[in-house]
Amino acid sequence: MPELPRKKVGIIACSGEEMAEGTVTRLAALRVLHELRPDDTVTICLPLFVAGGEGDRAFARFYPTIAVDGCDLRCAARATERYSGKPAASVVVSDVVAACGLARPQGRRRLDAAGQAAVTATADRVAALVDELLGKHWSRRRGEFIPEPAVVPQFVADPSLPIFGTSVEPMAFAPGAGQPQPRPLQGEATDGSAEAI
Repeated sequence: MPELPRKKVGIIACSGEEMAEGTVTRLAALRVLHELRPDDTVTICLPLFVAGGEGDRAFARFYPTIAVDGCDLRCAARATERYSGKPAASVVVSDVVAACGLARPQGRRRLDAAGQAAVTATADRVAALVDELLGKHWSRRRGEFIPEPAVVPQFVADPSLPIFGTSVEPMAFAPGAGQPQPRPLQGEATDGSAEAI
């Protein structure tokens, strides 16, 4: 039997150079790819993706992908959705910075301390999403999650209760009573009087 490739999560990071948050996205993606989840992730090159890279587009179409954007323009998420389908998850650095109460990153080439803190917080968020996505079932054919079946609680009989006969009779609900009432046994009168069997 052929060995199928292991499910991995694609990470497509913003390529914005005009703001520090773009640098944060790339450094956070690299940290996840090389340090935090190296066996579970692959990178998708945004410029190649937009230019027509069929391999990257196909991966994002058939495997879960996380878009990591620097700002609310969400270029990576929008490109992924346009060329492959909606990303399985999306992270925006400015949202992570605000949620963590960090100062806005500064420095496009060399990040300040706030930028380094934003890299760590963003990488941690992406790594947590990778773990979450790998725990879900993904349909490569449809490019979406397979809904989990509803969990139906199983009835377990109380072994301390006596059981008459060889089977337990199902319970019927009395209209308006709100409480289950036992169904009459075969040959038993429904008015409460005993009838000979």
